[in-house]
Amino acid sequence: MKFLLTSSGICNPSISDALVGLLGKPIAEATALFVPTGVYPFPGGGERAWKAIHGQAPIPLTQLGWKSLGMLELTALPTIRKENWVPAVREADALLVWGGDVLYLTYWLRQSGLADLLPSLSDTVYVGVSAGSIAVTPYNCDAEFDLEFVPDGSDMVQGADRALGLVDFTLYPHLNHPDMEDTELSTIQKWASGIPVPTYAIDDNTAIKVVDGTVEVISEGGWRLINP
Repeated sequence: MKFLLTSSGICNPSISDALVGLLGKPIAEATALFVPTGVYPFPGGGERAWKAIHGQAPIPLTQLGWKSLGMLELTALPTIRKENWVPAVREADALLVWGGDVLYLTYWLRQSGLADLLPSLSDTVYVGVSAGSIAVTPYNCDAEFDLEFVPDGSDMVQGADRALGLVDFTLYPHLNHPDMEDTELSTIQKWASGIPVPTYAIDDNTAIKVVDGTVEVISEGGWRLINP
């Protein structure tokens, strides 16, 4: 796949230009499927999902003027015949994967079968927001936080610190966000010191573009590469 891994959506002209370049056409001529699943575990998750779907969330993603926009609900896919949803995924120009709980999102990416399908989507652009970006990396930097939302007895607790590993680096979004104490660079460096792959710490005006394994940082803000 082609990846555009963001901290806070398509929030500036540089990231927007990168998206258009990956799509190979204007957004107004491109089709997309939106994945809201990751936000459900949080209090008010249903309301947050509705606002994101309708473009009322402050993070620019669904409201960019897509030619068509559908919803792909991961928790529903195991109960649907694959021939009724896989073609829609293959035909979409972009998958827009919302933020939220990395552990929950990764679990349902696997359970739904979408995780197995993703590597075959060579022409599709995967656009991640926060948790949606972390989910395709090898390690989950939010594992300790995410475990607070796991129901008692759930098998989600197994391998909570691991994600899909579709790229060969990990990601820590929201660098130095004023409302998130754990996003200070010193905290990120401490976490990254125990990770055997490079870590990109990115702020809300930065994204990581990956095409054929080649990584490019797109930024109008701040970021840091932390090597193991």
